[in-house]
Amino acid sequence: MSLKLNATHDPALQSWLSSANEAGCEFPIQNLPFGLFQTEGSGPRGGVALGDRIIDLSKLVEPLGEVARVAAGPSLLPLMSLPVETLSQFRAALSALYSTTGPPRAAAEAALVPMAEAELLLPMRPTAFADFCSSIEHVRRMAAGGGRPVAACADRLPVSYNGRASSVAVSGTPVVRPKGQFEFPPTSGQIQYGPERRLDYELEFGVWLRGGNALGMPISVAEAEAMMFGCSLVNDWSARGIQFFESMLGPHLGKSFMTTVSPWIVTMEALAPFRVPARGRVDDEAEVPPHLFDLKDRDRGGIQIAMTAELSTATSEPVVIAETGFETMFWTLAQMVAHQASSGAPLEAGDLLGSGTVSGPANVAKACLAERNERGTNPVVFADGTRRVWLEDGDTLTIRAMAHAQGRVPIGFGICAGTVRPAVPG
Repeated sequence: MSLKLNATHDPALQSWLSSANEAGCEFPIQNLPFGLFQTEGSGPRGGVALGDRIIDLSKLVEPLGEVARVAAGPSLLPLMSLPVETLSQFRAALSALYSTTGPPRAAAEAALVPMAEAELLLPMRPTAFADFCSSIEHVRRMAAGGGRPVAACADRLPVSYNGRASSVAVSGTPVVRPKGQFEFPPTSGQIQYGPERRLDYELEFGVWLRGGNALGMPISVAEAEAMMFGCSLVNDWSARGIQFFESMLGPHLGKSFMTTVSPWIVTMEALAPFRVPARGRVDDEAEVPPHLFDLKDRDRGGIQIAMTAELSTATSEPVVIAETGFETMFWTLAQMVAHQASSGAPLEAGDLLGSGTVSGPANVAKACLAERNERGTNPVVFADGTRRVWLEDGDTLTIRAMAHAQGRVPIGFGICAGTVRPAVPG
């Protein structure tokens, strides 16, 4: 169902809301992503982004019925749990209501809230959070930078770790510099506790699940595809000093302090026009293992998304420090979901899986500072001469992305941004 095209994808479709038709708009009528918001005097409720407005779904219960009531609640979990066909029909009804060929629009206009006057909230408190390494380029560069061989499992399974769901926060939430134990100077053997000196970002993509599996029951890649509700941008902030020192069993406190997500969830149906073949295997790379191979996933498992990371300081204008594409990933979203359940671990509606750093093969596609800085020899340099090897207090990191395809209207995800604040004193 998520791969099928329908009338909501028509590139000729336009909205009577003019801002939704502007060039470069992240939220044209072909998108219609879901999120939570609140306004002064009114609590959290479900909405849909369109142009520079939010469709307040609580105002559309009468014309659109029960699904609007479910989607308008203070959590998106009930919406995620609806049958795929029901969600598709609801998107189609919204599309018709706000298109230029739609019915009389008095009720539709009354439901619009200026996005600038609303507070965008975390779209979903994740039931669980796991983060992957879906980029083979990221794995290879990180291994080379640390003087280590590439792990034998890197091209045989989508490596991941189970993260901290309670640390997932919406775009704009301050990033408090974490404290922990690390070796400093590096390789000195001197272990200390204090504010992280090597704070990093990771440009990532995330998928939210709409269903799950029973304990002890693995799932196929096709079943995994059907479990995916929609996607957001993710920044899995990294305390590299803490991470590298503690990683006898894998990431823990170096990753658990903060993960930022964009405020909108773009449905898998909206992403259907941007599906592309999965990355193939070349040279001596291992073939996809049978339990993670699926013909449809091979042919349409990738998603063509242009992604950027911008870094700014309190005194310097933003500089684009990474430009990459999600279609270059070694593993697909469905393969990640299937792998997460392959041991029989139960997945649930509301689970969030991060792709890991979306680093592509090009030099400009190094999507974290640990790859870019090349052991401190290649810092970010701003127009005023300011230099950054690692993130400093007051720095703001912003991730943006647009799904795109020839002959289609591009769609966005909203920004995923955070500003670094000093560590807690003491």
